[in-house]
Amino acid sequence: MAKLAYEDFQPGQEFPLGPKHVTAVEIIEFAREFDPQPMHLDEEAGRTSILGGLAASGWHTAAMFMRMMCDSYLLEADAQGAPGIDFMDWKKPVLADDTLSGRSIVLEARPMRSRPGIGIVKFRHEVENQRRELVCLGENSTMIRMRAGAEVSA
Repeated sequence: MAKLAYEDFQPGQEFPLGPKHVTAVEIIEFAREFDPQPMHLDEEAGRTSILGGLAASGWHTAAMFMRMMCDSYLLEADAQGAPGIDFMDWKKPVLADDTLSGRSIVLEARPMRSRPGIGIVKFRHEVENQRRELVCLGENSTMIRMRAGAEVSA
């Protein structure tokens, strides 16, 4: 099966993310396992917090974003992992019954000097709720394999 290679990612190119509907059940399940703070476990505690309702953990938001990225393009790419993230900002709470969508935008692409045949593609990610409010913003680079022979011309 043909995979997206480094050469398929051009600056300015956009990949759609989502939609992903967020349920109260999944917020609570994630929180019980990974971030058991009251505003992620209980509707009333969430409502009385500064978040204004049962809210997904920021880490849950990041995990949902990761899944949307995989479903959009990452699983179709010859991705070799990521060296980390530059930043991830949680701008607004993700509440039960929100629907998330967004986009990943290619900012730049360059061959790796230390690993011939691999390129680095830097992305900006924007995730919004159904009200078009930005809930998560981030940037990171992904290592993506070049097509055979491309490293000679890179």
